[in-house]
Amino acid sequence: MAVTAAALPVVETFHSLQGEGVHSGRSAFFIRLAGCTVGCPWCDTKHSWPAAAHPRHSLEALAAKAHDAAAAGAGFVVITGGEPLHHDLDELTAALHQRTALPLHLETSGVDRLSGHFDWITLSPKRHRPPSDDLLRHCHELKVVVHETADLGFAEVMASAASRLRAGNGSDPPVLLLQPGWQSTDGQSLALGYVQSHPDWRLSLQLHKNLGVR
Repeated sequence: MAVTAAALPVVETFHSLQGEGVHSGRSAFFIRLAGCTVGCPWCDTKHSWPAAAHPRHSLEALAAKAHDAAAAGAGFVVITGGEPLHHDLDELTAALHQRTALPLHLETSGVDRLSGHFDWITLSPKRHRPPSDDLLRHCHELKVVVHETADLGFAEVMASAASRLRAGNGSDPPVLLLQPGWQSTDGQSLALGYVQSHPDWRLSLQLHKNLGVR
């Protein structure tokens, strides 16, 4: 259960480019929170999984870093993980809003309840631990990682659910993205072929990895 605290376990903070999704290529400041129980076998940040292995940073310190990043040219703040919603993010987003006018983005698998106040939510759902309806209802961007054919069927189920739930809010459907698993030849072939024949979907690539930046 998520617990609100004046400090949170942090893997790293850094100013770079958003490498994935709709906002790919834009200057962004990242706060990578520690802790994840989702357990994706292909995860490229497994070092972030044990929350206790990482130092706790005060919310004020994180907000100050975001403020400095804004002065250096960051266009928005990305809260990622790990799985950031394992933590209650209400106080963190409040602290960030007090120190900077930058939009706040969230990257989540959607397995926990939504907390915090965000301008953009990227939902990356996982077949082995599907997201809650709450996150499907509030996501602006649905990004499904593709390794095998079953991921395409799962992507369509998630897209249908998100569109239905968002329509109930009077909101537009989310932007739909397929992202090949990193260095997955099958995933790349499947995602490319599917996007070519299904125009509602876009291809998302991990730009930062191709460029060799964080």
